[in-house]
Amino acid sequence: MKVVQPIRDLKQLEAVKGYLRGKNKRDYLLFMVGISSALRISDILKLQVSHVWDGRKVKGFIEINEKKTRKYKRFPITKNLTKAVKEYIKEYPDKKQDEYLFTSRKGFNQPISRQYAATVLNEACDMVGIKERFSTHGMRKTWGFWAFKKGISLDYICIALNHSSVAETKRYLGILQEDLDNLYLEVNL
Repeated sequence: MKVVQPIRDLKQLEAVKGYLRGKNKRDYLLFMVGISSALRISDILKLQVSHVWDGRKVKGFIEINEKKTRKYKRFPITKNLTKAVKEYIKEYPDKKQDEYLFTSRKGFNQPISRQYAATVLNEACDMVGIKERFSTHGMRKTWGFWAFKKGISLDYICIALNHSSVAETKRYLGILQEDLDNLYLEVNL
């Protein structure tokens, strides 16, 4: 299995947002939820309108039970994610509370597939010149990477990602390799 990478360049991250925003509000919201939540794609795809919209306004938090861990997770809807939800609702005003957020055109009230989500994300990355392998899991890694870069404790990132140890989180984000590379460069004998 090939390892996917987070988007480590802020300009590239903004370019992916801009590309998806201009192309399709559903796909833009998918990306925004992914980079704002640290959720796995299986949890993102099962989100319903009621998770983000109360019928009149954007909710303050998303609350779910994660599929893989079965653990309860609650996180705030950020300002940027709020804007994306509002744009989405404006584009799809007839969405009902019990409908999936990321509905497929195939069938009634069916979410898009993981494969389709991966295709959308890879296309967006290709269009903005990202060469590294990126897929649906890259959104989760991107959240973790930028949390770390903003100075958030690895202990908290570990908890948010539901990892069993900080060492696992460091490996997951590629920080361990980055630390080792810097170690060699500092020793410089």
